[in-house]
Amino acid sequence: MSKKERKPAFHLENVVITGIADKGRAVGRHTDGKVVFVENAVPGDTVQVRVFKARKGYYEGRMTELVTPSPDRETPYCAHFGVCGGCKWQNLSYAAQLRHKQQTVIDALVRIGRVPESLILQILAAPETNLYRNKLEYTFSSRRWLTEAEIDLPETMQEGGIGFHKSGQFDKIIPIEKCYHQVEPSNAIRNAVRDFAYERGYELYDFRAHTGWLRTLMIRTAAATGQVMVLVQFHDSCPDDKRTDLLEFLKTKFPEITSLVYVINPKLNDTIHDLEVHLYHGATSIEEHLGTTKYKISPKSFFQTNSKQAENLYRLTAEAAQLSPDDNVYDLYTGTGSIACFIADKVKKVVGIEEIDAAVRDAHINAELNGLKNVDFYVGDVKNILTPEFAAKHGKPDVVITDPPRAGMHTDVVRYLLELAAPRLVYVSCNPATQARDLELLSARYDVVQVQPVDMFPQTHHIESVAQLRLRE
Repeated sequence: MSKKERKPAFHLENVVITGIADKGRAVGRHTDGKVVFVENAVPGDTVQVRVFKARKGYYEGRMTELVTPSPDRETPYCAHFGVCGGCKWQNLSYAAQLRHKQQTVIDALVRIGRVPESLILQILAAPETNLYRNKLEYTFSSRRWLTEAEIDLPETMQEGGIGFHKSGQFDKIIPIEKCYHQVEPSNAIRNAVRDFAYERGYELYDFRAHTGWLRTLMIRTAAATGQVMVLVQFHDSCPDDKRTDLLEFLKTKFPEITSLVYVINPKLNDTIHDLEVHLYHGATSIEEHLGTTKYKISPKSFFQTNSKQAENLYRLTAEAAQLSPDDNVYDLYTGTGSIACFIADKVKKVVGIEEIDAAVRDAHINAELNGLKNVDFYVGDVKNILTPEFAAKHGKPDVVITDPPRAGMHTDVVRYLLELAAPRLVYVSCNPATQARDLELLSARYDVVQVQPVDMFPQTHHIESVAQLRLRE
């Protein structure tokens, strides 16, 4: 069979969905024994499936008919559900989402980390299940993704717009009319920019030809202060007067925008970390508060996406650390110093380590904003910075807090933490599998006291967990 020839798609009948697999996909089993991964189904459903990928041990497909709905199934409230991919669990009740996330943590920590299930606490639900994100980034594109029903639309209706990238499609977007991720004026700003661009004949970016004026639109909102930041990314081919016209339109129509900035990007990718950010109106940043701690958020800053739940996450982290006024704390993978600043008034000293230079600059700004004199930050890979020499300079820690990326901690870091032997260790993770792997390694000298799962991202499969560890005597 030639590469261009493909086996025709086929259907599986009456597949019972039994659970949630990797990346939040629904999973069941066919009568031939093969596992079936199914898009848009939920546990408890019985469905007809159109298979688009068949492998030796499994099938992948999408639901074509709902034969019997699950008692946990709900009607999605977003018109873009099933196409956008941003809220894949809108069709699953929130109570069921929490059960499956709880089980995900249990499965990983018990199986890989050898943590007794009795030590895993009940998941902390999010205070809000939609409109909880403080940052969204939309993409302009001259091409839009077409559903099967839209393939035969007239060419004039196939042009692009502004929205989210279709998964796996670098050059196509799904136009968004209303997104339930972020509070207003997010939708109003996006749609107003879209209408302005259409009416004035602005060219949208073409990812294949690398032409067009408008590239991305980022909107940040602060829950505590109500401040709003808007960043427009222009291609360098955009005429100066066109750029000014759009920015002036935003400034006039949306006086609630407190920070209006822009980037001119001549590159082939949309990352802005190596580009200059220009201020058009207002301040260069917005301010968010978590409890009594203040954070300055600049256009390039990393900040927890769910502000209200982030405050709960940091509170739980502080409680797990059992902090006292005489404590010396190491905060590994500190990012913008968000946890370090949150706990600084409860301890003697906090030392943070972070690989990204821009994040450490923000960390110093946040420390200054809060008048903190007992925090210090170092730039570099944790495995290179956290050494015996570092510990000799800053003193042995009473507490280590580690919040690594999804890949978890490097084995060299784990190895040195075992040598360092801080009496208390708190491991904050966004990936139960890698957290479990690292906990198993740390079990050489540490006991897990408890693990608290935290739902930071409702309507998705993502989850955080806070593990409290104690050094064995």
